[in-house]
Amino acid sequence: MSILVFGKTGQVARELALHPGVICLGRDQADLSDPEACGQAILAAQPTAVINAAAYTAVDAAEEEEELAMVVNGATPGEMALTCLELGIPFVTISTDYVFDGTGETPWTPKHATGPLGAYGRTKLAGEQAVAAAGGAYGILRTSWVVSAHGHNFVKTMLRLGVEREALAIVGDQVGGPTPARAIAGACLQMAGQLAQNPGKSGVYHFAGGPDTSWANFARAIFALADITCRVTDIPSADYPTPAARPLNSRMDCTLLETVFDIPRPDWQAGLRDILKDLGAAA
Repeated sequence: MSILVFGKTGQVARELALHPGVICLGRDQADLSDPEACGQAILAAQPTAVINAAAYTAVDAAEEEEELAMVVNGATPGEMALTCLELGIPFVTISTDYVFDGTGETPWTPKHATGPLGAYGRTKLAGEQAVAAAGGAYGILRTSWVVSAHGHNFVKTMLRLGVEREALAIVGDQVGGPTPARAIAGACLQMAGQLAQNPGKSGVYHFAGGPDTSWANFARAIFALADITCRVTDIPSADYPTPAARPLNSRMDCTLLETVFDIPRPDWQAGLRDILKDLGAAA
């Protein structure tokens, strides 16, 4: 397969670029704020599948720039999906746990009612709806807490702060699954390949690392594996206010993805060891 990927410098795009047959488009080649241009890029490339690994991901900034975020996260994936329908090829796009309101402690399934807390979640949900409405072969992969050796993420921040400080106060009441970008990339590729053979597998799926943990406990795991002696104190989200509210419950039920695509839930602890090895930070 020849797979066209929107995104070049993001965590998942960087992992996708390592696979043969993948062509990644950066912002200079495909501006996600211009839906029509992205559709034209697909037509020009004539790929056998498209993966959208790019998005407006600045959660707090989206509160002030919701109109722009709505184009990038909402209208543009819809246009991509329509173009893929025209070409008769599958389209896979990455979404987020932020489409839910984060209440309770039950892991979210794809059938649960959505209820975004902020602009970012609203725009990503709009994108999901546009992709589904296009009517082609599609896979929407909701994920959470993406980490890798690339870009800006929690693992790299903790490695830096853990060396600089003796102690850190980390949010302990937000629970979810850290998800290695490498695993997300692999899942997207498998979905694209299977959707090409069986469009009936189209739908919304969840993919997040297990077991579920809190940000504070995730930080402790990072420090333990990197042999960093930095104390972690749990604090409530209320003590770390942000412009956009974060969901407290980001637990994701990944059963459907494994049932339909035979893609198991990834082990974030194994993924973390690989990331630390890539960064040369393993103990």
